[in-house]
Amino acid sequence: MTPDAGPGTPGAPVPDVPENGGADVERGIESVPEREVGVGPWEGDWPTGEQWDPELLREGDRRNVADPYRYWTLEAIVADLDTRRHPFHVAIENWQHDLNIGTVVRTANAFNAAGVHIIGRRRWNRRGAMVTDRYLHVHHHPTVEDFTDWAASEGLSVIGIDIFPDSVPLETFALPERCVLVFGQEGPGLSEEVHASAEATLSIAQYGSTRSINAASAAGIAMHAWIRQHVFGQRP
Repeated sequence: MTPDAGPGTPGAPVPDVPENGGADVERGIESVPEREVGVGPWEGDWPTGEQWDPELLREGDRRNVADPYRYWTLEAIVADLDTRRHPFHVAIENWQHDLNIGTVVRTANAFNAAGVHIIGRRRWNRRGAMVTDRYLHVHHHPTVEDFTDWAASEGLSVIGIDIFPDSVPLETFALPERCVLVFGQEGPGLSEEVHASAEATLSIAQYGSTRSINAASAAGIAMHAWIRQHVFGQRP
């Protein structure tokens, strides 16, 4: 007698498994429903003020924003962030439509950078940004020369982040308060043009077998280093 075909038997029917719970079902663990993001419609009398969005108050606010900004209009959030932007900028080279750019932009939003600058192609992959670019000031520079001219006009130090023979450790470098941190693309890294024009190029200490870390991860580390030095006063 042939036993009933189980899930691992060729030709057996494939069981219906929830997209977000397949692994847990196989282990016999009950899947946890996905947590609902945000808040529902405003309860009680509506607040007054220009920052409130009537549609969000009525329908609920499911955006990925911090709680103090719930039910605020996009314009009101940007205006409030503008009152306390940090004086560092972030620049990303975009010659090959790098998938990391969106994540770098999202991190720049988290640390409230003064601005984000796209060097090279105007179109960039926004998928990883999770619409956080709407809350930032994003600028485009078609060439490295255009970017460095802008930085000079603003009195900003250009600081490259990459591994070069003359790179110095980020961990021991005193980052200027007013600067622009520049990141290259995944693979080729920072271009020689940016390297040559940078006041300094910094490397991140690594202890494993890989030669370099992901560009988006490097950006997060560098931005947080600025925060530690200039917000928390932790000197290298």
